[in-house]
Amino acid sequence: MSKCKLFLLRHGEGAWNKENRFCSWVDQKLSENGVVEAQECGRLLKEQGYQFDQVFTSILSRSIQTAWLVLEAMGQEWVPVTKSWRLNERHYGALIGLNRAEIALNHGEEQVKLWRRSYDITPPPIDETHPYYAEIYNDRRYSTCDVPKEELPKTESLKEVLDRLLPYWNDVIVPVIESGQTVLISAHGNSCRALLKHLEDISETEIVNVTLPTGVPVLLELDEDLRPVKPRQLLGNQAKIQAAIKKVEDQGKVNVQK
Repeated sequence: MSKCKLFLLRHGEGAWNKENRFCSWVDQKLSENGVVEAQECGRLLKEQGYQFDQVFTSILSRSIQTAWLVLEAMGQEWVPVTKSWRLNERHYGALIGLNRAEIALNHGEEQVKLWRRSYDITPPPIDETHPYYAEIYNDRRYSTCDVPKEELPKTESLKEVLDRLLPYWNDVIVPVIESGQTVLISAHGNSCRALLKHLEDISETEIVNVTLPTGVPVLLELDEDLRPVKPRQLLGNQAKIQAAIKKVEDQGKVNVQK
């Protein structure tokens, strides 16, 4: 029997989502379409009668902005929002800023799929010669983390995302859920996928096929052990959701439409 509800949300479309570039830890705001996605998400959740007690986000603006817009559309702006780097998007290392389709042209679609979707394959690390290295590691937000800046990742597999996310999940978010509060996690495609792998016990091979579109809320109904009692639900127009999933999956293909 369901004891609690947990909502996961991949942020609305960002400017680099639209340009099909690896955004990762580069701080980008939502695109105009991303703003609309977040507002529509909030209206949908309000229409369906959901209420949140706490919201958790990463420390990247697109995650935070999405949470604000959702809460505003729901008339729940007062709900506390807590931010942590441990909910950040996966660190794509040297791939940051590159166009997925162009990488597929140079390295092959299968290699891009492995870098994007696999569980334990890590892209090449970012180094100080990378054009976005200084922008990321000189950013003041990373001096607020619970680890020294020099220990922050320079690249990550999905497994490593889960490894840095789980302590925050177990120590901070789980007690809130267990207290009976309804939680929204407004984060990123890979931090949400990593958490889904943990909660639903998805295999390392099957997680490759789990795709989350931007701005679509995912409802998980959990038992007292925080295990799902039914399959996850992607809320909204199902035809639109399936089209959005296909669009995400096609991003790593050579012939992707810009």
